[in-house]
Amino acid sequence: MKSHAYCPHPDHRQTRLALSPQDPEAKKAERKSTQPPAFVNFECPDCGLPVYCSEKHWMDDYESHSEICDTLRQANEDDHDLHSGRYHPEFEYPGPQYEDILPNMTNWDTYLYTREYDAINEDRSMRHATRLLTYPVTIASVIHELSPYNIRDGGRLTVEGLKSLSALRYNLHPPRSGAGPDIKGLRLSAPPVRIFILGARAESSLPRDVWIQLEYLFPRCRMHLIFIGPESMANRDAEFPLPERTAANPFGGIVEDRLSTYTKITTFVEYYHTMHKANYFQPFDPYFDCFVLFHPGLGHPASVHEWEETLPQLLETKVPVICTGYTEWDMQRDKKWVEEKMAGEVDMLMEPGENRFRSLRWDLNDVDPGDLSCGNWGLWAFRGKRYEATMKD
Repeated sequence: MKSHAYCPHPDHRQTRLALSPQDPEAKKAERKSTQPPAFVNFECPDCGLPVYCSEKHWMDDYESHSEICDTLRQANEDDHDLHSGRYHPEFEYPGPQYEDILPNMTNWDTYLYTREYDAINEDRSMRHATRLLTYPVTIASVIHELSPYNIRDGGRLTVEGLKSLSALRYNLHPPRSGAGPDIKGLRLSAPPVRIFILGARAESSLPRDVWIQLEYLFPRCRMHLIFIGPESMANRDAEFPLPERTAANPFGGIVEDRLSTYTKITTFVEYYHTMHKANYFQPFDPYFDCFVLFHPGLGHPASVHEWEETLPQLLETKVPVICTGYTEWDMQRDKKWVEEKMAGEVDMLMEPGENRFRSLRWDLNDVDPGDLSCGNWGLWAFRGKRYEATMKD
């Protein structure tokens, strides 16, 4: 951090453009600072993190730092706890559940209780557990038939959203067919529901036990999770080198098809728009397909160019696109960019708002210690606009 983060004191000149009104860089622009940028070097005695270049600047700007000091200390202690070497029972996950026992998707407490997780009695352990589970449970909270989001007042789901999700739920919760393990139980089965996770980064390297929790919420449905993105193999060095690109596997997909009975995971180190133009996944079906974008940064200046070609392709498929954001500002910026880029061609499926299954743990940014974020804090969804057929005389 001392080699990358700059002192946020307003006496220093800006090191970059401010990303939001709350960004410390915005204060530097207001005061027309004259001192050159300086790396952080002084550790706050309260939160234990290097946050200013000197004790003088820390004392001078203490009122501003005190707004996030307690949260920084909590994030710092959580990180040290993960590396302490102690046994973490919160990372033990339950197996399949009787179908008659339905999960309650109201919030984290009801979900963990009805899914029969071991009791988590400490806030720190709860933060660790939700940091991983937020990814599969956020997806399930939207597409599950017991989703807490609905079309009632304040439920955030739109009429178009109900139409799209109802089509998807038709195959996520199929009726009993009498299928069994013997010859008499042989039945025709529907194709797997494909969940495309675009721009995949850390979520693609999660322990597979975490992603299998998604299968247990849809016990009679086959699922295919597809991670796509140039960083989708981050933190997975043990699996290198990547498979050779052949005629049968033109994009070098890494297939994990023996994880469980109903779940298959495939990872592609490639941009989605390249695969879309090759018609690799076509045809798309609103009854079987769904896109998920975890913190995509659609409107972020550093990544907006990577999505300009992909966005029209996503809208062309007419299947739901579920998005999350680190903060409310991040989420609203992405939504604004989508609406401006594809004006009139977007149907909003879910209004932006706080995710009920966001990570409860705050994450530090090594480049900016004052930039605290929360995994999957915001949640919203959209789809390419559908036009109703009209009859002409």
